[in-house]
Amino acid sequence: MDPITALLHEALEGVRGLDAGAPASYIPELANADPELLSLAVVGPHGRVRVVGDVEQDFTIQSISKPFVLALALADRGRDAVLRKVGAEPSGEPFNAISLEAGTGRPANPMVNAGAIATSALIPGDGVDDRTARIVAGLSAFAGRSLWVDEQVYASESGTGDRNRALAHLLRSYGVIDGSVDIAVETYFRQCSLLVTARDLAVMGATLAFGGINPVTGDRVVAEAVARDVLSIMTSCGMYDYSGEWLLRVGLPAKSGVSGGLMAVAPSQFGVAAFSPRLDAYGNSVRGVAVIESLSERFGMHLLEPHDSVAVPAFTVDDTDSGRVLRLSGELGLAGTERVVAVLRELADAMPAGAAVTVDARELGRTHREALIALRAEFERMPRSFVLRE
Repeated sequence: MDPITALLHEALEGVRGLDAGAPASYIPELANADPELLSLAVVGPHGRVRVVGDVEQDFTIQSISKPFVLALALADRGRDAVLRKVGAEPSGEPFNAISLEAGTGRPANPMVNAGAIATSALIPGDGVDDRTARIVAGLSAFAGRSLWVDEQVYASESGTGDRNRALAHLLRSYGVIDGSVDIAVETYFRQCSLLVTARDLAVMGATLAFGGINPVTGDRVVAEAVARDVLSIMTSCGMYDYSGEWLLRVGLPAKSGVSGGLMAVAPSQFGVAAFSPRLDAYGNSVRGVAVIESLSERFGMHLLEPHDSVAVPAFTVDDTDSGRVLRLSGELGLAGTERVVAVLRELADAMPAGAAVTVDARELGRTHREALIALRAEFERMPRSFVLRE
């Protein structure tokens, strides 16, 4: 286990004992989830995926589909057309509240159910199958692999979805949904039933983090402006009526789902995702919230903390009589550690036997403790001897 993965494992084990909450019960298939399942994944700028816990366990994406379907709608229709149908303001109400803007009938934002149904209705297609195929293709591109629908969960959602149908009929009465209510609602149920893992969600989050480019596949999925707009709405609305406190405590754009998934984005740094089915009163994963809050605190990930070049240090390489010196300046965070390690490996491969490599960190303006621990541990793993000056 590499040092950064070891730190993720430590963070995950730190929340394993939390046993508050329970799996969602209003969708029968979700109530069957094992409440002890727990996983965590992080994807950095070079597409390296780190996963710990029950990493092979899949689950349905549920509401974490909402920002990505919003991205597809923005790409297809443009921001102004989308905003004519759905707002961009926090609702301060539960995700399934029957609450629409006076006069226009617009839902508050695309992250609540009414807004997500309106957004799904903007995806082009002649019927449920066509629209679902477009959504599956788009979300698969974000994940970097083919996704598919869990038909049992879809049937369970459709069979118990009267409240969402009521929302859709209200939207139709205001002209927010132009076409068939049934097509809009069934498409929404199917998008929520896509199977993912924590790894998939971390890759999807990382694609938003890096301006719409999937760091694993290298493919551009959406334009940079689309990714920016989606992250903006996630920042204020992604955690339902816990969004304000989440921003205060964690400070990252995020989206949760009632199956227990939770995805957060550190822009220009990485995507992170957790999975644990026990939910709190807001519908957010209890242990997912706790572990990502822990990572944000330990690695200085909060958006409103002062950062120097998003915690990726600047560096220069100097040749000396005894070898090479890598001089670091700026800030060293989690993403920066990964970059420094990659440079050190390149230097080590190019150096003759017996030559020394010195890392001079004395000019770093800010260093996160966990990042430095990971960097030291990486030194111990490398075949060449390195010297760290602090």
